[in-house]
Amino acid sequence: MATRSDVDAHVGQSKRWPEEVAALRPILLGCGLTEAVKWNKPCYCHEGRNIAIVQEMKDFLALMFFKGALLSDPEGLLQSQGPNTRSAMRLCFTSVAEVKAATNAVAALVAEAIDVEAAGLEVGPAPELVLADELRERLADDPALAAAFDALTPGRQREYNLYISDAKQSSTRSARIDRHVDRILAGRGLRGR
Repeated sequence: MATRSDVDAHVGQSKRWPEEVAALRPILLGCGLTEAVKWNKPCYCHEGRNIAIVQEMKDFLALMFFKGALLSDPEGLLQSQGPNTRSAMRLCFTSVAEVKAATNAVAALVAEAIDVEAAGLEVGPAPELVLADELRERLADDPALAAAFDALTPGRQREYNLYISDAKQSSTRSARIDRHVDRILAGRGLRGR
């Protein structure tokens, strides 16, 4: 696992938000979190459990709480990452001044996130997957593909279904299925992993 000096090096190489990350780090460390590089990003943990991760986006710096959906967020600062996000929520910053102004709120959210982990709370199960019509029909017609799809992790199944169902036209949804049959049969995710 990467160490704190690795986080120093990571921040030193940052081209998008280095000052904002530098302002955020002491707040997080002051809350009793440890830091390391995970998934090529500064990640903050408490007693070995992931609490938050810093994500440098194009238009903002995000402090993403892994179980943000379970936090009360009394100031309403947390934002969803997108319409299909169930657990993670993030704070977004575009300046050092914003980071400093949010110091108390960040500390309160970190404290609550630590409590959520200590209590063993988990986000509820995902809703039942409703497959796009074209995918459902294709799986019904191809038992080998259906078996391979069923063998995928629930996250990979959901990712394929979201990608396929996102197309507006039925022909595009069918073409997307055709393009990814080999990956599904190989047990790989949408992005080839």
